[in-house]
Amino acid sequence: MSQPDSLLQLRDLTRAFARERDWEQFHTPKNLAMALTVEAAELAEHFQWLQTGADHELDARKREGIRHELADVLLYLVQLADKTGVDLRAAALEKIALNAAKYPAAQVRGDSRKYDQYD
Repeated sequence: MSQPDSLLQLRDLTRAFARERDWEQFHTPKNLAMALTVEAAELAEHFQWLQTGADHELDARKREGIRHELADVLLYLVQLADKTGVDLRAAALEKIALNAAKYPAAQVRGDSRKYDQYD
């Protein structure tokens, strides 16, 4: 028996959560995209003014905040994908393949330039 897709489980949980609160009416693609960007900004705020954001620079409170903001980003992303009919797992696999073609490992190893800056 195969393992259930955890993204689908999250989708189902977020659907039920919103339905129980009659919030589905507010979860338009536009609103979810905006909420996603807000949560991403709140995530970035935890790293603001740190030298690198490496683990040794984070205390327990920052780690908890980062964990919660990452969860918010993921949950809004899953809801946005649901509302727009995007299979996140398939889209991610497709994007990895596209990036592999744009950035062949033998050509770009150790170099962070954008794909259009290579010969």
